[in-house]
Parts: sequence; C-alpha cells; structure tokens
Amino acid sequence: MESQNLKQRIRDESTKNTTNVDNSNNNINKNRRAKRTVMAKRGLRSLTLAVAFPLSLTLFTIYCSAGSGSIHGKLAKKPFFWALHLASLASSFLMGLSAWLVWAEGGFHRQPTALYLYLAQLILGLSWAPITFTYGATRFGLIVCVSLFGALVGCSQSFRRMNPIAADLVKPCLAWVAFMTIVNFKLLYV
Repeated sequence: MESQNLKQRIRDESTKNTTNVDNSNNNINKNRRAKRTVMAKRGLRSLTLAVAFPLSLTLFTIYCSAGSGSIHGKLAKKPFFWALHLASLASSFLMGLSAWLVWAEGGFHRQPTALYLYLAQLILGLSWAPITFTYGATRFGLIVCVSLFGALVGCSQSFRRMNPIAADLVKPCLAWVAFMTIVNFKLLYV
C-alpha cells in the first residue's frame, strides 16, 4: 500500500512540475509576443513617418506650385501634367520606403553619406516643380533634374550596400527622373 502511495505522490509531483513548466513557458511566450507586438507597433509608426513625411512635403509643393506661373497655366490643361504630379508622389513614396528600409537596418549610422544623399534628393525633388512651373526657370529646372538624377544614383549605390531591396526601389525613381528631365528639356522650347 505504501508503494502505491509513493507512486501516486511521484505522479502528483511530476504533474505539478509539468504544470509549473507549462505555466512558465506560457509566461515566456506571452512576454515574447508582447515584446514583438511593441516592436511591430514601433516599426509601423516609423514606417508611417518615413513615408508620410516626404509624401506630405510633395503634396505641399504641388499645392503651392499649382495655379501659378505662366508655364503652369499652359500645361495644366494637358493630361501629362497631372501625371507628372502623380508620378512625383509615387517617387516620394518609394524613396520614403527605401530610406526606411535602410534606416531599419542601421544603415544611416554606418554610412552617413546615404542619409545626405537621401536628403539631397528630397530637397531637389521638392524644388523642381516650383522652380520649373512657378518661376518658369526651365534651364535651372533642367540643372535640378540632372542633379536629382545624380543624387538618386548615389542613393541607389549606397543603399545597395545596406539593403538590396531598398536599392531596387530607387530604380523606378531613376526612370521617373529621366523622364522628368526629358519633359524639362522640351519645356525649354515652349
């Protein structure tokens, strides 16, 4: 009888130990899930900021340059003109996403040149529409386009060292700026 009780006690203790181990594993898993959720929320906030900031700046420059300037009034009726603005928004979105991918990997700390190139392309991209359409300085706008293309090539090369996907996201922006340069060149003779 005593041996049966002894077996029973061992069973009870092993069940308690298993239950304790299961509870501690559940707590560890809950803690891990909570940490992952916090990190995901933080990442989502930073992604939203990285994309929304250049998009809002681009929308602001489109709004400010719309309806003013002699060239703008002539071109506003043509469908390709609004396609230029939509493509600028798409380019801002892609560059914001690309910069976020590089930032998430710590690339701007390892290579600050990539950050400077990103900021240069952002400023050049934002200044092109007002220079070209509002002020009618198409020659200076052409210089801005060529400089923007160079900054994007630099971004692509430096982003590739840190995140190849980020560098691939710059390629449509390069194609867009090449097209924008052709449009700007044709505006010289309007």
